Amino acid sequence: MTSTTDAMVPPIIRHSRRQFLRIGALGATGFSLADLLRLEAASGQTTSMRAVVNIHLDGGPSQYESIDPKPFAPVEIRGPFNPIATSLPGIHISELMPQVAAMAENFVFLRTLTESTGRHDAFQCQSGYSEKDLQSLGGRPAMGCVVSRLLSHADDSSPGFVDLMQGRPLVRNSARPGFLGPAHAPFRPDISQMFQRELEAGMKGELARRGENHSLSLTLDERLSPDRLADRRGLLRELDRVRDEIDGSGMMEAMNQFQQQAAGILTSGRLARALDLSQEDPRILARYTAGQTIAGVQSSTSEGPNSPQKLLLARRLIEAGVRMVSVSISDFDTHSRNFPRMQNLMPIVDHGLAAFVADLQERGLWNDVLIVVWGEFGRTPKVNSSGGRDHWPRVGPCLLAGGNLRTGQVIGETDRYAAEPVSRPVTYKDVFRILYRHLGIDARGVTIPDPQGRPQYLLDAGEIPLELV
Repeated sequence: MTSTTDAMVPPIIRHSRRQFLRIGALGATGFSLADLLRLEAASGQTTSMRAVVNIHLDGGPSQYESIDPKPFAPVEIRGPFNPIATSLPGIHISELMPQVAAMAENFVFLRTLTESTGRHDAFQCQSGYSEKDLQSLGGRPAMGCVVSRLLSHADDSSPGFVDLMQGRPLVRNSARPGFLGPAHAPFRPDISQMFQRELEAGMKGELARRGENHSLSLTLDERLSPDRLADRRGLLRELDRVRDEIDGSGMMEAMNQFQQQAAGILTSGRLARALDLSQEDPRILARYTAGQTIAGVQSSTSEGPNSPQKLLLARRLIEAGVRMVSVSISDFDTHSRNFPRMQNLMPIVDHGLAAFVADLQERGLWNDVLIVVWGEFGRTPKVNSSGGRDHWPRVGPCLLAGGNLRTGQVIGETDRYAAEPVSRPVTYKDVFRILYRHLGIDARGVTIPDPQGRPQYLLDAGEIPLELV
């Protein structure tokens, strides 16, 4: 029986083309290839540039200094910043976000994000799950890795998923393929030279353990020409065909696809050009750069004024054909000096979001790109003795924009201390239902086999917030 929620969702792909092709040349499904192509066309998957940009506010952003100020709470809770009116009647957000306030009709302010696992990483923001879920099988895959599995093909000139996250060690390793295996790991270019940020000792240790090859080279070895690479790939395909005949796990097929796609991506150079901001219009580059006179205190682990350019990279990657991009902005782990640090950092986020929204609208990408902005949890109502706010998993802030959503609204209400939801709590998995839906994937209807051959639904819980669609 079809649920009311599912009935309101437009036609979506419930199986990938790769899944159909494995089943007796489509015969066992009752579908012909022509039927499958018509299904894809009906869902918009063959021509759409639909994409998701997942912006992780590394460390856990404060709800008070962002989208849920509490001006009538005691001073030790509300802090020194005032709420300001937005372009939506009766809706106020923090004075630290004036540009977003002025274009609030483009955003959904979700004030009751709940059910955080309390982990100080980005894994729940990448997958919807706890990192312990299916850990014995390799763990759940990040959404971008699922997108790579379902929507990417070996002849694509760009990967399905690019991970630009920096941040603390656990954050950088959050976009992982889990039980899907390394064939669906994200493309992870090293952008550390573009965005200077002091790394924590743990992060430096992680990179040291990875060695020099922890990031992806985006150019071919100068000794390896495209013609030579093609010859080599032809030989490898013949060898792989023999190996495939004796490989019953499917891993060889996946690795072959990954190798073919990686070679094609590096040969085309399309991804490398997208990441080269010297090819961008200088006026657009300036638009994505925040002012140099931002008030407050910049932490040694926090982003600088050029960090909004990460969102420009995301836009360029999407134009190059990438379906999902993950970005991080640090450092919201404000256990001390919360107010001066937020006074410095939140306007940078505000500037970046405003520039990103305007740019997408001008380029006709607004409905095709869905933006989510969130962190691993919120911050405590009470300010500690160091002037900081500590971890608060009970409720946190989230912004959504673009993607043909019904924007210009607030979802959820917290109590007078912004400590608990009092109406319309929304979970991480609820949000992921929307993200998957945007790409034409029914996350509660599609399964992927785990290493033991058992089907695993992309999401085992979560409802589409009907206010948004």
